[in-house]
Amino acid sequence: MKPLVLLSSDTLLLGQLRAAFARQAPELQVVLADDPAAKDAEIAACWFPPVGSLASLPALKLIHSVAAGVDHLDADPERPALPVCRVVDPAHRQGMAEYVRWAVLHYHRDFDRALEQQSRQLWRRHPQVPASVYKVGVMGLGSLGGAIAAELAEAGYAVRGWARTEKPLEGVETFAGEAGFAAFLSGLDLLVNLLPLTEATKGILCTATFNALKPGAAIVNCGRGQHLRGDDLEQALAEGQLRGALLDVFEKEPLPLDNRLWTTPGVIITPHMASAASHDCIARQIAENARRLAEGLPLINLVDPRLGY
Repeated sequence: MKPLVLLSSDTLLLGQLRAAFARQAPELQVVLADDPAAKDAEIAACWFPPVGSLASLPALKLIHSVAAGVDHLDADPERPALPVCRVVDPAHRQGMAEYVRWAVLHYHRDFDRALEQQSRQLWRRHPQVPASVYKVGVMGLGSLGGAIAAELAEAGYAVRGWARTEKPLEGVETFAGEAGFAAFLSGLDLLVNLLPLTEATKGILCTATFNALKPGAAIVNCGRGQHLRGDDLEQALAEGQLRGALLDVFEKEPLPLDNRLWTTPGVIITPHMASAASHDCIARQIAENARRLAEGLPLINLVDPRLGY
C-alpha cells in the first residue's frame, strides 16, 4: 500500500494523528510533507493544508478531510480537482447533542439573564416558560441536525427543522428550501445552525434572518464561521432583536484578539469545542478508505462536489 501523507499547519494535531494511525492502522506508512516518501503518497489526510502542499504531490489520488467538514480545503486555491472524503464519527453526534442541549437550556431557562443579574447583585425571577411552547429551530437536518432536532422534540420542545430538501422527522415540523425558510424562522425563540458551508448557505445568519425571528430570540452557531455576518449580529444585539448568541465557530480560528465579538454584550464564545471526531476514529476511517482505494472498491463518506458535503 502506498504511503499516506498528513497535511496541516497544526503541528500538535499532526503528532496526535500519527499516534492514532500507529494504534489503529500500523500497516500504513504515514508520513509528513517533508518526508521523501511523500512524493509517492496517494492519499493526503488534511486539516487546513498549507497552500500548494496538495498540488506538490505528484501521485495523489484522494484528498481526505480529517473532519466532517471539508470547507477548510477551500483555503488552498491550488488544490487539485480530486475526489474528497470526510470523516463521520458516530460519537460526534453525541458531543454535538450535549452542546446544543446545554445551549437550549441556557436560553430557555434564562441562565443568561441570571448571570447578568448576578453581576449587578440583582435578585429577580423570570416566569418559567414550558418547553412545549418554547420554539427551537434547527437549520440542517443531516446526520447531526436531524438527530438533535428529534432529541429536542422528545425532550418536549416545539421543534422545527429546515434543510435544502424535504426531510420528514417524527415530532418535528419540517420545512425545505428557500420557499419554506420564512415560515420556518417565524416566531422562533432560538435558532440553531448546523448547516454545512456552501455558496448557498454562506452568510445565512444575517439581518434578514434575525429579523424574522421572535423579538428577543437567541442564536447558536455550530456550523461554520462563514455562516455568520458579524456586523449584522452586533446590530441585532444592540437593537434588542436578539438577546444573545452562542458562537462555537469563526471565520478565523483562533478568533483574533482584536475581534469585536470577544467583548460584544450578549455573545458567548466557545473555542470550537462543541464536538469533534476522535483521533482513533479518524485513523480507522481513513485507513479503511486507503484499503478501498488500493483494492479499487467504492470509498466511504465521499463528498458530492456539487453540494460540498
